Amino acid sequence: MTDLHLWLRHEVRSTERRTPIVPSDARRLVESGVTLTVEESPQRIFPIEEYEAAGCRIAPTGSWVSAPADAVVIGLKELPDDPAELTHRHIFFGHAYKQQAGAEDLLRRFAAGGGALLDLEYLVDDQDRRLAAFGFWAGYLGAALAVLQHRGRLVAPLTPTSKDELDAILQPASGDEEFTALVIGALGRSGRGACLAFLTAGIEATPWDLAETRDLDRAALLAHDVMVNAVLATTPVPPFLSEQDLDDPARRLRTLCDVTVDVGSPLNVLPVYDRTTEWTEPVRRLRKEPPLDLIAIDNLPSLLPRESSTDFSSALLLQLLEFEAGGPWGRCLDRFHQVCRELGIAEGESRHA
Repeated sequence: MTDLHLWLRHEVRSTERRTPIVPSDARRLVESGVTLTVEESPQRIFPIEEYEAAGCRIAPTGSWVSAPADAVVIGLKELPDDPAELTHRHIFFGHAYKQQAGAEDLLRRFAAGGGALLDLEYLVDDQDRRLAAFGFWAGYLGAALAVLQHRGRLVAPLTPTSKDELDAILQPASGDEEFTALVIGALGRSGRGACLAFLTAGIEATPWDLAETRDLDRAALLAHDVMVNAVLATTPVPPFLSEQDLDDPARRLRTLCDVTVDVGSPLNVLPVYDRTTEWTEPVRRLRKEPPLDLIAIDNLPSLLPRESSTDFSSALLLQLLEFEAGGPWGRCLDRFHQVCRELGIAEGESRHA
C-alpha cells in the first residue's frame, strides 16, 4: 500500500450511528500501511477506543477541515455547511448527481476549494455494479417499519436496535390480521432485504421487478395493503404512483415505504410526496380517506448500525486497499468531473483532475 492517509470523520447528522470503516477493518488498513485518522464521535456505534487499539490516530470531532492536503476524508452522509471551499478529496454519499436540492451548491464548494467528490453510490465495477452498498439493510428495515406501522406497533421516535431485537417484534402476534405486501425492485439488494423482512414477519410478499414494471398493472399495485419501493431508477420511467392513484376510492393500499427516497429528483418513481420523514416522526399521512401512510427515511440502515456498518465496511475495505490503482475510484473521479462540466463548472478548477 502506498502512502494513503484516510481521515474518518464524525457524522454531523444526529441520527447517524453508522461508519464506513469498522475497527476490525481499520486494523487491516493500518497493517497494510495506510495512515488512518479517526475523529472522536459520541454517536458512532463503535467506540473510539476500539479504533485506537487498532492502531489508528485519534483526532477531535470536525478536525478534518484542517487535515493534511493529501488526506482523503471519508464519511457516509452530508457534510456540514462550512467550510464554503472544500479542499480535500471526500468519499461519501453526496446525492449530488440527480439534480437533488443543494447538489449544485455542494459541487461548487468542491470546485472552489480544488477538492473532489468520490461518491460511494458511483463506486462501481466495469459492468456498473455497486461495489459497496447498504441496500440490503435499507430494504430490510423499510419493510420492517412498514409491517410495524400496518400492525399498529411502530413506536416513535425510532431508536437504533439489533437485528435480533427487531426480528423479535416482527413476529406475528395473536390478533394480527393478514395483509398483502408488494415489493417493487425485488431482485435487487434492497428488494431482497425487504422480502426477507416480510418473511420474518410471516408475510410472503409479491415480488415485482423489471418485467412487472415495464407494463405496470396499476390496479394490481393498488390492490396490495402494503408496498415497499426498492427501485433505484437511473433513467426516467413512468411513476409507479400518481396523485390520482392516491385519490382512488377503490385503493386498498394503506402503507407505503419508499426505501429509495429519490425525492426532488426527476428520476423519482414516487412523486407523491415532497419531503422525507424522520426518526422523530417516521410516518406521514398522505391521505385521510382511504388512509395512506408514508415512510420515507433516507438513512434506514442506521437503525441497525452495527450489522449494516460491518457488512458495508467489509466490502469497502477491498476497494480502499486498492485506492490508488485507478479502476473504480478513477470512475468515481471521472463521474465527478463529468457532472461538473455539465453544470458549467470548469474542470480545471479542481486539483484532482
